Amino acid sequence: MEASNQTGVSEFFLLGLTEDPEVQPFLQDIFLFIYLITILGNLLIILAVSYDSHLHTPMYFFLSNLSFTDICLSTTTVPKMLVNIETQRNSITYIGCLTQVCAVIVFGGFENFLLGVMAYDRYVAICHPLRYTVIMNPHLLGLLIAFSLFISIMNALVHSLMLLPLSFCTDPEIPHFFCELAQVLKLTCSNTFINNMVLYFMTSIFSGITLSGIIFSYLQIVSCILKMPCRTGKYRVFSTCGSHLSIVFLFYGTGFGVYISSAFTHSSWKTAVASVMYTVVPQMMNPFIYSLRNRDMVGALRKIIGSIPS
Repeated sequence: MEASNQTGVSEFFLLGLTEDPEVQPFLQDIFLFIYLITILGNLLIILAVSYDSHLHTPMYFFLSNLSFTDICLSTTTVPKMLVNIETQRNSITYIGCLTQVCAVIVFGGFENFLLGVMAYDRYVAICHPLRYTVIMNPHLLGLLIAFSLFISIMNALVHSLMLLPLSFCTDPEIPHFFCELAQVLKLTCSNTFINNMVLYFMTSIFSGITLSGIIFSYLQIVSCILKMPCRTGKYRVFSTCGSHLSIVFLFYGTGFGVYISSAFTHSSWKTAVASVMYTVVPQMMNPFIYSLRNRDMVGALRKIIGSIPS
């Protein structure tokens, strides 16, 4: 059954980050560079994990899934923005907008759960090292990934299906570079009280549970590290968590920044710029964070690069 809205609006207009024609080519070059770096960096992470047998561990299994999610999340938003700048046509179809809303929620939610799962993995590895391979068995790994993806998809479907009955204005302009759910809800002429309540409730529940799990895991990790007699051993153990902590701060820090900016500012431009910080920047930085802080990953990348014929 084809989705349709009550007003017959066939497309939305993405206003992007600026309407200045002199600035748009510069933005196009910047975002094209960021997108290519994101795709290349995350693909190298996936290839390194697949290529090097020493990286066939739960931690790198989750990392490769995180890289795949970063590629999908960036591909959901950035290419459409680049096409709009190139063609000078800022429209997106109604179906395309709903699809983009759904995809952003799926991959954003999946990344949220992956960060929580990776924190649990570090907790088991540091606090229960002798039972690590028993607890983090392949069955559990697949179950954690499947459950996280299932919850993310169900959450996205709920929000997307709740958009279908809404009526939209005849000239719907989204002051953003992609169809973000909160911005789409602002365009409707219908009562969105239930939609907003579900949005805030689901976001608070899923983000709150994951963030609480991450905090609990690292409290246990710090407690275990403090009990270690050797200072060098403490540093070595905690350094294995440095990359994950950096990504956690980057992802949740930018996410909360978007929430605060939308709550305390009425500037749609500032909100759009803040959204770049959680939909584009973390996905580009993740490969650098794990590559620069991880000797095993650097070694695997060197092997891949060295195997390429000159």
